[in-house]
Amino acid sequence: MRKVQTPHAPAPGGHYAQAVIFRDLIFVSGQLPIKPHTGEKVLGDIEEQAQQVIANVLEIVQAGGGDLTTVLKCTVFISDISLWGRFNAVFAAQFGEHKPARAVVPTRELHHGFLVEMDAIAAKIS
Repeated sequence: MRKVQTPHAPAPGGHYAQAVIFRDLIFVSGQLPIKPHTGEKVLGDIEEQAQQVIANVLEIVQAGGGDLTTVLKCTVFISDISLWGRFNAVFAAQFGEHKPARAVVPTRELHHGFLVEMDAIAAKIS
């Protein structure tokens, strides 16, 4: 098992890795809408937060040797089920024709009052 660490995604809180690689799989920890270079919390609307979360996930996937097309599964946590459709629009725009397996889990609240968090499993590019 190997850890992934990139400065192009938010630093982990100390008790977990941005991602771990096992064989040819990249397991990305849950990403929040935080700008990696400044640590600034993105507290805007769901669209702005979703774009940052997806960007963070993809930076980590790339650092692990994958890319958008090798993302196999995403788990998305949203703070309100009414945000689902708006999140879907951002997700579809970012992923285009690639459609990984996905679960969306409505929750009551997320850390720091964020609206969305996402983790992922991706494959390394052969």
